[in-house]
Amino acid sequence: MRIHSSIRSLLFGLVVLSLSAASFAQIGVAITIGPPPLPVYEQPLCPGDGYIWTPGYWAYDYDVDDYYWVPGTWVMAPETGFLWTPAYWGWGGDGFVFYDGYWGPHVGFYGGIDYGFGYFGEGYEGGRWDNGHFFYNRSVNNVNVTEIHNVYNTTIIHNTVNHVSYNGGNGGISARPRPEDQAAARERHIPPVGIQTQHAQAARANPQQRAASNLGRPGVAATPRPGAFNDRAAVPAKEAGAPYTPGNRGGNQGRSANNNAAQASAVHPHDLAPLERTPPNTGKPKLDQKYQKQQEKQIAQQQVERDKLQQKQDQQHQQLAKQNASEPQRQQVEQQHQQQTQQLQQKHQQQQQQLQQKQQPAKREPPTR
Repeated sequence: MRIHSSIRSLLFGLVVLSLSAASFAQIGVAITIGPPPLPVYEQPLCPGDGYIWTPGYWAYDYDVDDYYWVPGTWVMAPETGFLWTPAYWGWGGDGFVFYDGYWGPHVGFYGGIDYGFGYFGEGYEGGRWDNGHFFYNRSVNNVNVTEIHNVYNTTIIHNTVNHVSYNGGNGGISARPRPEDQAAARERHIPPVGIQTQHAQAARANPQQRAASNLGRPGVAATPRPGAFNDRAAVPAKEAGAPYTPGNRGGNQGRSANNNAAQASAVHPHDLAPLERTPPNTGKPKLDQKYQKQQEKQIAQQQVERDKLQQKQDQQHQQLAKQNASEPQRQQVEQQHQQQTQQLQQKHQQQQQQLQQKQQPAKREPPTR
């Protein structure tokens, strides 16, 4: 039975990976514990015209085996006419799979999750594009009408409030893609832009955002702009979506091997795990300080190279969008991006190994008899 389960997991992973260019699914360890319920929070004031609300969500940190909250935030649309399809978790048969959000002409399937603020499980009721301008629905958005005049007011009947944060499985949302969701999935997409990736990384680096620490009630639930965790307008969660007790995260076995598999399947630099520091241990404090500085310098340079490659790939995505490229052309470019990302990752791993070899404890000669 174990063999059959492993084969089923592998086949499921391969199927989802084949769809990654369209859905931006992120594959890692088979997480058997679902994310906490969505917290209750208020939306910060929209900072200006052209910003679109991207709701908060629970992401997973494989290094600490715990979920962490990525705050909802206002983000400038990367292109006129583009809307945001939120990320969501879905049960894949043997574990939960994360599907990253994306930008596109229409809002696609996001698991039927009720994120609020216009994202009530299907489509988007928070606003619309008209003649190159985004018009905000005041009934679900916090907008200052003295500064933003392109608004309207359409009351949305939304009686049932559901804080479930995942699709399928035991207790999950049972929604399935509608025909319009399937049509949206075939359209041209843009993955999360750089500031969104940085926003998520900042949340991951903050221990207070972890579910084990905040028990489903994060201290920063939403921000006025990406990364503005310390802004006065950032808001905490009013309450957890439901009582939450952290589970045994150690039950998610095979983290290292599966995480390496996720690294190998990364298409873009922002799909890679954050660069990490390894404390040197030579037994000599001054030498350890020297190697620590070298390591910090190396990580900073590697991050610059990642950002540079990501920027280059983002520009190619924009060119494809302007050219209205066909699906085969986009897939070919994504394959090139994956090769570039893996080559850069291999280069960085070699650099890290070379530096780590220098940081090994000094070998002691055996005493002479």
